[in-house]
Amino acid sequence: MLYTLIGKKLGMTQIYDGNNSLIPVTVVEAGPCCVVQVKTEESDGYNAIQIGFGTRKASRLSNAQRGHFKRARVDPARRLREVRFAGKPDTKVGEVFTIEGFFEGQKVDVIGLTKGRGFQGVVRRFGFSGGPASHGSMMHRRGGSYGQCQWPGEVYKGRKMPGRMGGGRRTVQNLSVVKVLSDKNLILLRGSVPGAEGSELILRAAKKARKTA
Repeated sequence: MLYTLIGKKLGMTQIYDGNNSLIPVTVVEAGPCCVVQVKTEESDGYNAIQIGFGTRKASRLSNAQRGHFKRARVDPARRLREVRFAGKPDTKVGEVFTIEGFFEGQKVDVIGLTKGRGFQGVVRRFGFSGGPASHGSMMHRRGGSYGQCQWPGEVYKGRKMPGRMGGGRRTVQNLSVVKVLSDKNLILLRGSVPGAEGSELILRAAKKARKTA
């Protein structure tokens, strides 16, 4: 399993490194995440662990949710996410993952939902140049010809057209860990990550990190 934590995006800022170079960073609050459930092929058909993040009042939960946390003997969590395993998990229920599992200079992947932009045209959604801006053109921000007239008389699947923009799951790979503040459960990542401030993120050790000699 790749070391994984659930976190929350706090915003962006900038810091200086040892060479006095300005680095844009995203501040993420990650962990601690408690293992709520362990799934195996024998019991559930696949290998995974379920981790929780944040706190929630028991009175806000349904009876099934309260029983789920009571069975694991852990405090109720606000978010629950599963992490798949290739083999049988060696993690136990109640074990806690913290930000100390990451270190400075490490490469990580960040998964989140992008900001929703609503229904947008092709100029903003795909960067089309649009038509002439002069008077009388009647095609300032339109997409042009979408289909054919006589044959085959239909619009091909996948044609770039106006539609819903944003609000999709995206993964940003190989972001560098600039600093880890374990006493505050904060991690500073170089660059930007998907989502708005306060949105949920999933941090994991990079899947495709380049191996250095």
